[in-house]
Order: sequence, then C-alpha cells, then structure tokens
Amino acid sequence: MPATNVKPWKGPGMNGWMARWYTRTRRNDMEDFRRQAAGVAPRLRAGSDVLEVAPGPGFFAIELARLGSFKITGLDASHSFVEIATENARAAGVKIDFRLGNASAMPFPDASFDFIYCSAAFKNFSEPVKALDEMHRVLCPGGEAVIVDLRKDTSLEEIDTYVNQSGRSRFDAWITKRTFRWLKKRAYTQDEFLRMSQESQFGSCRIIPGPIGFELRVAKPVHPA
Repeated sequence: MPATNVKPWKGPGMNGWMARWYTRTRRNDMEDFRRQAAGVAPRLRAGSDVLEVAPGPGFFAIELARLGSFKITGLDASHSFVEIATENARAAGVKIDFRLGNASAMPFPDASFDFIYCSAAFKNFSEPVKALDEMHRVLCPGGEAVIVDLRKDTSLEEIDTYVNQSGRSRFDAWITKRTFRWLKKRAYTQDEFLRMSQESQFGSCRIIPGPIGFELRVAKPVHPA
C-alpha cells in the first residue's frame, strides 16, 4: 500500500507563463465555478470567514464573494497566482485577501475560519495529511472543509468527454487533455482519501462521487471527542 503522507516534490509549481495559460483555459469553466459557489453559499452565514486553499486565478472565490457578505481569504503557493487572483478580484469589484503561503504550514492562527474550500489542487500537495491537519487547526469548532479533486480511476474517455464539452479551443483542449493525463498519475483513489482523512486530525470524512472526480467533506466537531 503506497504511503500517502508525503509526495515527491514536483517542481516550482505554476508561475509565469504556465499560470497565465492556466488562467486563460480555466475561464472556459466559469459555469463550473458559478455552480460550485452557488452550492457553497447557502451553507454559510453572513460574515462567515472563508478560506480557499490554492485558489489559482481566484475564480471560485470571486463567484462566492458575489453571493454574500463573506470574508474570503485565498492562500496559494504561486506568486503569479496571488498577483493574478488579486487583479481578477479588483476587476470584478469584490474584496478578497489573496496571500502567498503553504497549505502544510498556513500563516493563520488557530480557529480562524468557518469554512475551507480546496478544488483541483490537493493531489499536488507534497504533505497531504499535514495539509488536512492544518485545515483542522485553522477551522473554528463546528467548521467544515470541502475538497474537490480528480479521481485516480477516472477513465481517459471520461476526461476527453469533460474537456470536449468545456468549449475550449482545439489547441487548449489538446493541452488540457495531456495535462489531465499527467494529473491522473498524482490523483488519489477514494480509499486513499478515506485513509488520509482517518490519519488526520479530522479522523473521518464523507465522499461524494462526481463526473471525473469527487467531493470530500470533513468537519471539526464543536466539542472534541
């Protein structure tokens, strides 16, 4: 059984032209971002402190900010994404605090957030269980974290169908499909995610399957066991 507490370093991450390409191609998925934000907003109260881990260009955070008076923070390891997301939020007329930081060592005090969201990034974290522990630490008692990511057992046919329906240009679709094939190698199975949640401070999780991925939900109890 492969270890899931540490992954090999994968390089400097998305910066420069790669971050700009990713931003451009992800604009084709705006309906997905709006749908995801619409699913999260009703679970939050006015004034909720929300953290998005690895927000990339900030599209989800921006859509969520449009739906309520939430205090939203984004934490990303890419200098380029922090700059891009900050500019995107400014252009959209919403206030979001995008910061540079590591998911495995978050620069926030304990119990800082009511809700945490992380999409399409968890498989790239070098210390996934430690990242879960950090989410647990910065969550307020009674808070919840939602992680959305690719399934390792997603077929290439399912990926091709998803990309073909996204409205990307032929060239962007080709690059995106090749990227997905690489990301699939880093993705986790449902059993691996379950095991990581059990190893973490959360101790358990709820997994909801999706078209090419799944949604993992973990919660910090109001009263420790």
